[in-house]
Amino acid sequence: MRYQELSHWLSTMDEPLTPGPSLPGDTDADVVIVGAGYTGLWTAYYLAVADPTLRIVVLEAEIAGYGASGRNGGWCSALLPTSLPALARRHGRPQALAMQQAMHDTVAEVGRVATVERIDCDWRHGGTVLLARTDVQLGRARAAVAEAREHGLDPDDLVLLDAAGAAARCAAEGVRGGTYTPHCAAVHPAKLVRGLARAVQRHGVRLYERSPVTAIRPGAAVTPHGTVRAAVVVRATEAYTPVLPGHRRTLVPVYSLMVVTEPLPEPTWARIGLAGRETFADYRHLIVYGQRTADGRLAFGGRGAPYHFGSRISPGYDREPRVFAALRRTLGELFPVLGPHVPVAHAWGGPLGVARDWSASVGLDRSSGLGWAGGYVGDGVGTSNLAGRTLADLIRGVESELTALPWVGHRSPRWEPEPLRWLAINAGLRVMSSADGAETRTGRPARRATTFTHLLGH
Repeated sequence: MRYQELSHWLSTMDEPLTPGPSLPGDTDADVVIVGAGYTGLWTAYYLAVADPTLRIVVLEAEIAGYGASGRNGGWCSALLPTSLPALARRHGRPQALAMQQAMHDTVAEVGRVATVERIDCDWRHGGTVLLARTDVQLGRARAAVAEAREHGLDPDDLVLLDAAGAAARCAAEGVRGGTYTPHCAAVHPAKLVRGLARAVQRHGVRLYERSPVTAIRPGAAVTPHGTVRAAVVVRATEAYTPVLPGHRRTLVPVYSLMVVTEPLPEPTWARIGLAGRETFADYRHLIVYGQRTADGRLAFGGRGAPYHFGSRISPGYDREPRVFAALRRTLGELFPVLGPHVPVAHAWGGPLGVARDWSASVGLDRSSGLGWAGGYVGDGVGTSNLAGRTLADLIRGVESELTALPWVGHRSPRWEPEPLRWLAINAGLRVMSSADGAETRTGRPARRATTFTHLLGH
């Protein structure tokens, strides 16, 4: 397999992406982590830094960063798949605010570790601008700011922008306003995950690639090459969780696709903006997301690819010509300066993990020694760091502010059996897409779309 072809990010890595050693046979450890994406590697990192005597093994089916960690939009954000009002309804306002504040702190923490470990991941803490390009979207922007104030966020955490203020950051066509939050950094996601893999190995963690785990059970992770026996077994497999026995309905894999342009000339950037490398999106239902890369490209992605029956995952699903065409068309609508034929250099995709209640979670069952984290709905670049720090505390038996957060120990219900989940998820995607078109035509909110809003995160 040519791993460089999986995403633009992996194709620009200054390394061969040759898999490291596989598990050589049966072995013992204190902690075994299944999955060498952000979640697994952050967990290993914080464990190894806190207690260098721990024997930590990370098992990866392909190479570190093969999944979403090497293919995402590069938003290290404070976004959560569960909204602040929803968290407040479930857990109370103080707990919801603590969770959101922990995510704000997480953005800076990722940047701190990147500096300490000398991970050159094109880090730029420029925040996020969400654009409103219709009156309906402007209403959503105003409501988002009102909700943030109502639930205790500081005025600087989410700022309402008028048309001039929004265009000064991102001069998309027809901007009427928007919001800005400082709590996001643009990153090169593959540089981050591959650099993190090297960092954990420097700290003594044993990373075995091309070692697919076929079963997880208390005290063991089983691979075709041997079994790792450990008191703690952590599942950090996100969208690939359904391939594990007993987990077909734990999470569903939903695909998100991306395109990236060739490097754009400075006069073009002068008309687009994003001078601070702000990440950007808008207030439509069917999520789109983008960033200005360190080498002057526009990287742009969105939802819309179908969910595949039986939670199937296949390399063939990474490329959906219809969705790529829609992304290219949307990018041209946002920035007409790109011309009628947006210069796309690379197109790719991959699955993200969605829990039945759209709630990310992290936890450790002390009776079995089984730990887990995931269900990020595409908001995993930052959230996985918080998960890794939290798991490190839980595994070491440390009570902290992190282990008291409301997502700790949360158990999402299982997804419905097929064909119900195939029908429901794909119907939701169609409703979102049609709702955006209806709002543009009528100028009125599409109320049916709110049923499915949480399916589609950044």
